[in-house]
Amino acid sequence: MKRKLIAAIGVAGMMFSVAGCGDSGSSNSSKDPKDRDETVTVWLMVDAQSTWPELVKDVNAQFKKKYPNVKVKVQYQQWADKAKKLDTALGGDKFPDVVELGNTETMQYILNGALAEIDPKKYDNSDTWIEGLKDTCTFEGKQYCVPYYAGARVAVFNKEMVKKGTDSDKLPTTEDDFLKAMDDVQKEYSAKDKRFSSLYLPGRYWYAAMSYVHAYGGEIATYDEGSKEWKGALSSAKSKQGIEHFINLVKKYNKADQTKDEQDHANVVANEKAAVIYGNGWEAGSVVEGKSANPKLKGKIDVAAMPGPNGKPLPSFIGGSDLAVTAKSKSADLGEEWISMYTSEKSQEVLASKDILPNNTKQLEPLTKNPATAPAAKAVPEAWFTPIAPGWTSIEKEEVLENLLLDILKGDSVDSATKKADGKIDELINKES
Repeated sequence: MKRKLIAAIGVAGMMFSVAGCGDSGSSNSSKDPKDRDETVTVWLMVDAQSTWPELVKDVNAQFKKKYPNVKVKVQYQQWADKAKKLDTALGGDKFPDVVELGNTETMQYILNGALAEIDPKKYDNSDTWIEGLKDTCTFEGKQYCVPYYAGARVAVFNKEMVKKGTDSDKLPTTEDDFLKAMDDVQKEYSAKDKRFSSLYLPGRYWYAAMSYVHAYGGEIATYDEGSKEWKGALSSAKSKQGIEHFINLVKKYNKADQTKDEQDHANVVANEKAAVIYGNGWEAGSVVEGKSANPKLKGKIDVAAMPGPNGKPLPSFIGGSDLAVTAKSKSADLGEEWISMYTSEKSQEVLASKDILPNNTKQLEPLTKNPATAPAAKAVPEAWFTPIAPGWTSIEKEEVLENLLLDILKGDSVDSATKKADGKIDELINKES
C-alpha cells in the first residue's frame, strides 16, 4: 500500500526540537477556542478523499464548531510523490501541521526530529491500539504519531475462476490444495491467454517474499544483544527456505513480467489476467471500483487467508497509516486535537463500516466475524513488521530486498544473493545508526 520509503532526509533542514515546537504555540494555546484564528494544514492521502470523504467533512465541521475562526486546510496527496513533497516542505517555510505517513515511513521522520511528541492519553482507545502500529510511532519510550488504520495482506480472488480448480468458489485452506487448484485454473485459462496467471506474484514483491521468510521462521535482520547491533539474517537456512519457496511460486505461476512490483496487481485481476493475488484486503474493492476497475466483476471478487507453508495461513505484513503533528508546527495543539477527533472511536466506526481495519483491537474484534473483513482482521495480531532499527526505513533498504529477488530471478544462487543482501543491510544499518 505504501511502496516507496523516504530517502535520507537532510538533517540540517529537519532537526527541530519538540520543545521549540511547544513553545511556538504556547501563547495561542492559552486563548479561548473562539479567539483562535490560525490555519491548520492537514496532509491526507488520496484514500480518504476517494473512500471516506464524509468522515473528513464531519470532523472538520466538528472542529469548526469548537474553533469557529480556525481554518482547516486539507490537502490530498498521492503516495508516489508524497515523500519528496514532504521533505521539501519540511525544509522550507510552507509545511503541513498534520501529516499522514505510511507506517514504514514514520521512523525516519522520528529519528530526524521532524515529528512532535504526542500524548497518547488524548486519543480514544489508545490503551488498545494495535501493537504493530503503535510500535511504528514509538521511539525510546516516547510517542510521535497516532495509528490511523491498519492493513493486512490476504488472498484476493475471482470466485468464478477459482471454481474451475476446486468445484467451489471458496479458496482451499492448505497450500497443497491451493496450488493444485492453481494448476487446474492455469490449464483452464492459459489455452486462451498465454499471459494469464492463476496466481499472480510479481518478482519484486518483497512484502510477499518476506511473508514466506517469516512462514519458515526466518527474519530480515536480527538484533544481537552482545554486540548491540542489527545483523542481516536473510542468509540463514530458514530465511533462504522462504525466499526459495517464493521464487519458485513466481517462476511457476506468474506468466507476465516477473520483474515488476505489486503496484498494479489489483488491475491485473480487474483485467481478468489473474485468478488470485496476495494483496491488502481493501484491494478487493479496488478491483471493482475506481478508475481502472471492472464493475462487471462485482460480486465475483472475494478475500480469504492466503494458504502458506506447513499447513498454516501465510503470515501477513502489518500495513497501515499513522498521523503526526510536524515539529515545526506553530499550532501543534490544534493539530493534536484535529487528529484526536479524526481518530476518535466514532470516526473509527466510519472506517470499519467501509471494511477498513480500525487502529485498535477493541473495534477490530467485530470485524473478525464479518466474512468480508475476517481474513485481514484475524491476520493482524500475528502480523510481522520490518525491523524497527534506526535507519532501516530508507529507500536503499527496500531496494536491497527488491534487488535480492531480482538477482535470483536473473540467475544468481540463493546463497550468493542472500549473503550479498545481508552485507548490504549490515553496511546501511551501521552507516545510519
